[in-house]
Amino acid sequence: MSADDPFDSAPCGLLVTEDSGLIARVNQTLCTWLQRPAESMVRAQRFQDMLTMGCRIFHQTHWMPLLQMQGSVAEVQLELKLPDGSVLPVLANAIRDPAGTKTEIALFITHDRRKYEQELLLARRRAEEALENERRAQTTLAELLRKQEAEAKARAQLAEQLIGIVSHDLRTPLNAIVLGASLLGANEVSAAQKRTVTRITSAANRATRLIADLLDFTQARVGGGLRVNDGPLDLHAVVAECVEELRLAWPGRMIEHTTVGVGCGRGDADRVAQVVTNLVTNALTYGTPNQPVTVESASLDQALRLRVHNRGEPIPEALRPQIFEPLRRGEQQVKLGSRSVGLGLYIVQQIALAHGGHVDLSSSAEAGTAFSVTFPHSGGQGHAPREQPTRG
Repeated sequence: MSADDPFDSAPCGLLVTEDSGLIARVNQTLCTWLQRPAESMVRAQRFQDMLTMGCRIFHQTHWMPLLQMQGSVAEVQLELKLPDGSVLPVLANAIRDPAGTKTEIALFITHDRRKYEQELLLARRRAEEALENERRAQTTLAELLRKQEAEAKARAQLAEQLIGIVSHDLRTPLNAIVLGASLLGANEVSAAQKRTVTRITSAANRATRLIADLLDFTQARVGGGLRVNDGPLDLHAVVAECVEELRLAWPGRMIEHTTVGVGCGRGDADRVAQVVTNLVTNALTYGTPNQPVTVESASLDQALRLRVHNRGEPIPEALRPQIFEPLRRGEQQVKLGSRSVGLGLYIVQQIALAHGGHVDLSSSAEAGTAFSVTFPHSGGQGHAPREQPTRG
């Protein structure tokens, strides 16, 4: 055989067998693998004699019947015996000529393939373990986040309940302070003592209003929303009374009240008064001092509307999405050292929602700032709209 013969120099083991299985030709590659010269195998040994015992049985029971039936065998795992007693695992492919006189066999060593398959299986196992570890880590993280969220929610609820309990318990001593101050003021006292009594009463009233806001906040957050008492409501009268009280509380400031329609409907008069007080106080705090705050109470076709408007710096765009959130104060309140805790607008929104209504906000440098509270009513039918301005 020539060194340039493709059969002899092929990178796989090649051999040709006769119909009896006797080896008729073998290439140098296979001789090198088996550590035997070609002369010791050609016409001196059958192919099946080169196999281990188990592979001989397989050759007899499967290999030969397949060759006879379909003329070829592909991707069959076999083991060849080596002179030192070890075995060489090979992958065999065979094809038989149509006449059945010879069979051509190609053998490939499977060491590298087995190693590749083992590495592939190992890599797959590692990938599956990594995915499982990641899944467990994500599950653990999700459980931790749920636990932390539940704990934070429980702490927040406990804090809100505590605020409600403390606020409720503080009302009794504050009522006693207000009553005591009133009794002192009714007696003959000096001017200095009267000023002291007035300061005590004013401070106690502020504390009482703060406690009322905290109780409303607790009820809205923990109790599932504010409760309102449904009853006959004269919106114009409620607003007029609140405006008059606010004029006394804010001397020197202009508060205008206009009405549209008859203003009759149904709702909680005390809660509506609370809305008026909170919105007008907010407008007086943030509005331009020498410009009036306008309060409009209107009876529309299907709803009652309360609108409070003031001139001044517009509400920043960044603040508007959070303006109705609790415990938020505007920059002006902080600068002025306001005693407000930032519940006014939150309570306004909750009262509107409790009445089945909503709050709208518009604010610009040209038009000013306006809060509008609208809620449905089922009261008297409004007459033709008319405006009745009153000025402070």
